[in-house]
Parts: sequence; C-alpha cells; structure tokens
Amino acid sequence: MRYLVEPFIIGALRRGRSVEQFLGPLGSPERPGVRYAEVRAARTSYEVYVHAVEDVGHEYFLDLAVFPPFDQDAEEEDFGQFLGMAEDPHDALVLAEECTGAVRGRWVNQGVVQDEYRDFVLAGRPSGMPPDGHPWPALRTGP
Repeated sequence: MRYLVEPFIIGALRRGRSVEQFLGPLGSPERPGVRYAEVRAARTSYEVYVHAVEDVGHEYFLDLAVFPPFDQDAEEEDFGQFLGMAEDPHDALVLAEECTGAVRGRWVNQGVVQDEYRDFVLAGRPSGMPPDGHPWPALRTGP
C-alpha cells in the first residue's frame, strides 16, 4: 500500500515523520522540472513546503531531495518554498492541499515520493495527465 490513509498520515506527523506528495511536472520541454509537497513536523507545529526541482532523474536516479532546485537563484541550502505552518497535523494537511492542490488520498511517507517520480519517468513524463489518470494538481496562488 503506497498511499496513506488519514490516520496513518496524522500518526506519521505526530511521530516526527514527514509526508510528501508528488505534484507532477513544471517548466518546459527545454527546461523540465517537477514539484512535490511536504508536510513536516517542527518542534511545536507542522510546516508545509512545496519543492520545485530540475527534472534531472532517470529510472535509476530518483532521489528528488538531491535534484538541483528549479529556481537557480535560490540561495537556500535546504530548498523548498515555505507555505505556512499549523499547530495541528490535520490543519497542516488542509493548508498543504489548499496551497498546492495536493489530494488527501495521495500522501506517502517521506522517501516514497521517489516511487511516484519513477512511475512518472517510466510513463514517459506525461505533461497532461499522470499515469493514474487523475489530473496534475495546480499550484494555487490565492485564497
């Protein structure tokens, strides 16, 4: 079972583990990239990030965490756009979903997002529709 049901998502976050979701492609064919969302436990809250990385992987190189940031001017060592925080893990998921278009039924444990990326690569990096037939989420910019 790849995707986490909500009690497992909440449990992972309460144990200090991150959850992630692959959000699909961005950029252009000349400069491809991919996005993924992350909810991570902080000391007394839960932080929400969206990561945009260059699509430099292949079937045997899948670790999105080591891909270079899509924004080449980013000076952050630990890249990712901070979207906000919440005191409750459920509220953090809602924030992540509202800001990134992530879907509740597609969260995975930290590191499993690479499996999602692998499916994307093996499917030929589809831009219009992911391998499972559900549309790619769109990054939301406002309320």
